[in-house]
Amino acid sequence: MILTLAQIHCMKRSLLLAFSFLIVIGITAQNTQKPPLHGKKWMAITGKPLAATAGSMIFQQGGNAVDAACAMLAATCTMWDVLSWGGETQALIYHPKLKKVIAINAMGVAPTGATPTFFKEKGYQFPPEFGPLASTTPGTPGGICYMLANYGTMSLKQVLAPAMDMAAGYPIEAQTANSIERAKDRIKQWPYSAKVMLPHLGEKREAPYAGEIFVQKDLLQTLQKMVDAEQAALKQGKSRKEAIQTAYDRFYKGDIAKEIVRGMQEQGGLITMEDLAKWKPIEEEPLRITYKGIDVYKLQEWTQGPMMLQALNILENFDLKKMGYNSTQYIHTVYQAMNLSFADRDFYYGDPAFVKTPIKGLLSKEYAKQRALLIDTSKNLADARPGDPYPFEGKTNPYLSLLEKRRVELDTSKREFLPGHDNNQIAKNDKEEELYQDRLWRGTTTVQSADQEGWIVSITPSGGWIPAVIAGNTGIGMSQRMQSFVLDSILNPFNVVAPGKRPRVTLTPSLALKDGKPYLSFAVQGGDTQDQNLLQFFLNMAEFGMTVQQASEAANINSNQLWLSLGGTKISDRKPRPGNILLQNRTPERVREQLKKMGYTLSFTERSSGPINAIFFDWKHNTLWGGSSNHGEDYGIAW
Repeated sequence: MILTLAQIHCMKRSLLLAFSFLIVIGITAQNTQKPPLHGKKWMAITGKPLAATAGSMIFQQGGNAVDAACAMLAATCTMWDVLSWGGETQALIYHPKLKKVIAINAMGVAPTGATPTFFKEKGYQFPPEFGPLASTTPGTPGGICYMLANYGTMSLKQVLAPAMDMAAGYPIEAQTANSIERAKDRIKQWPYSAKVMLPHLGEKREAPYAGEIFVQKDLLQTLQKMVDAEQAALKQGKSRKEAIQTAYDRFYKGDIAKEIVRGMQEQGGLITMEDLAKWKPIEEEPLRITYKGIDVYKLQEWTQGPMMLQALNILENFDLKKMGYNSTQYIHTVYQAMNLSFADRDFYYGDPAFVKTPIKGLLSKEYAKQRALLIDTSKNLADARPGDPYPFEGKTNPYLSLLEKRRVELDTSKREFLPGHDNNQIAKNDKEEELYQDRLWRGTTTVQSADQEGWIVSITPSGGWIPAVIAGNTGIGMSQRMQSFVLDSILNPFNVVAPGKRPRVTLTPSLALKDGKPYLSFAVQGGDTQDQNLLQFFLNMAEFGMTVQQASEAANINSNQLWLSLGGTKISDRKPRPGNILLQNRTPERVREQLKKMGYTLSFTERSSGPINAIFFDWKHNTLWGGSSNHGEDYGIAW
C-alpha cells in the first residue's frame, strides 16, 4: 500500500500525540529530573540547601526529627526563604510512642484595633498586602519554642546554633538577593528594613550581590537574647522545658517584645505588649478523613487544609484510576471537585475559636456524595457555589439568607486581576520568567523531617516575605498575613477580621497513615495552589503508583475558579475566574481541544507540580524515601 504525504503526516502526528500522552500519564515516566532521596536513619528536606544542612547537623548531633525541624525552620527564617522570624508556623507531628498525629497552631493573631471599621475608614476593601498594618503577631518563635520544649530533646541553644551562625553572616543566594533588589523601593519606606536589606544604599544595586556575605546583626542579638535567657534558667536549676519557656517569655513579654512594639508602632503598626503577651501557640486535634483505607490528616479550618479532605471525599465517588492520569476526564473531574471544595472554603472556613464552623458536615461522606452529584461530566460548572453542610450535622444553616445575598450581589463571571501563580505563564524573556517565579514562590516554604525512632514533622511556615517590615532593632521581619482576612460577612462570615483572631490561611502541612503506620508526610508552597498540588501529588501515589519523586515532579493542573486569599486590593481583584485552568505546556493537543469544548480557558507553564517536599515510609524495606520537586531550590539530605 502506497501512502500519500498527507496520510504519512497524519500518521506521524497521531503517533506523536499517542507517545506524548503516554509520557503525560506516567506510563513511561520512570526517570526524574532530581534523584529520589533514600535514608535509613533520618531525613531532612526544606526550601533551601543550607537550611537542609542545618537539619542534618542536628541529626548528626543526636537530635530527633522535631529538633531537626526546628533548626531547619530557624534557618529558613534567617535566610528569608519567602518567610522571616515574625511569620507563622503550622505543623503536624507524628508521635511514635502515642501513635497519633498532633497539630500545632502557631499562627499569629490580628492586633488590638484591627477591626473592619478601622480598615474601611482608611479606604481598604481588605487589610493591606504590605506594611505595618499587614502584620499579625509573630508566631514562629513561639512555635519553635513549643515544639522543641514538648517534643524535642535538645536545648534552644543547640537548635538555634546554625541560624545564629547564618545571622552572623552567610553567602546569600541569587533568588533572595534579587528579590530584595526588585523590592527595594518598597523596602526603603521602612527604615529598619532598609538598614538590614540594602547594604549598598545609594549605589546602582542596593541589595546584596549573590554570594555576598549577608549580615543580620540585630537578628543575631535577638536570638542571642533568647539563648541567654534559656542558659541562665538552666544554671538556676530549671528543667530543659522550663528554660525554653523562659526564652519564650523574653520574646513575647520581655525586652524583645518591647522593641517589637516600639518599632512597629513607630512605623504605623497596631501591635501592643498585651497582644504579644496574650498570644500563645495552640496544640489542636487535627482533622482527618479516610480515602480508600488511607487516613489523611490536616490542620483545622483556620487553614485551607480541609479543602483537600473535602475534595478527596468527593473524588472517592469516581473511578479515577480507570479515567487515567491526566486524561481529559480526570483533569475535568479533579478540577470540579476542587472548585466545589474551594466554594465551601471561601465561605465557611475561619478561626473556630471565634465562630463555630460546620466542619463536621463539610467533611461528611454523605455531604461529599451530594456535592459529587453536581459534577457534569461534559462541561465546567462555572457557578460553583457554597453548599449547605449544616443538615449533615443535624442543624439548620443560619446563613441561608446571606448565601442568597452573596449569590445576587457578587458577580463572579469576570476578574481582571491575575493571581501570582497565573501571571506571565509563558515568559517572553528571562526577566519575565524570573518575576513569575518570584511571584509563584512568595510567601511560604516547607519543612519535612523523619527519624529512625518514628518522629515525623510536616511544617508549612510562612509570613515575613520580602518586602517585609522589620520591627525596630530586632531584625524580625513581620508577617503580612492580615490580608487573608475579609472585612464583610458577605464574603465569609467566619473570617471577618477581629482583634485576637487568626486569619484563614492557605498554609497546609499534610500527613497520611496507612494500616495504622505512617505513609506520607508532604507539603508545598504556593498560596491557593497548595492543596491543589498536594491533592494531585497524593493521588499520583495512592491511585497511580508513582514513586514519591515521580509524584513530586508530575504535571498537575491548577484552578483559578476560587476567591484569592492573597494579593489584590479590591473585591473585584479576588473574584473567581470560572473555567480558567493552568496546564503543563506538554499537555497533548487532543486533551487541550477537549477541555476547550468543555468550557475551559487554558494557560500553560513549564512546571506545574509546585515545589512539593515529601517523605514516603517504605515499611517493606524499613527505609525512608524523600521527594523534592524540580520546581525550585528545595533540597534534602538523608542518612
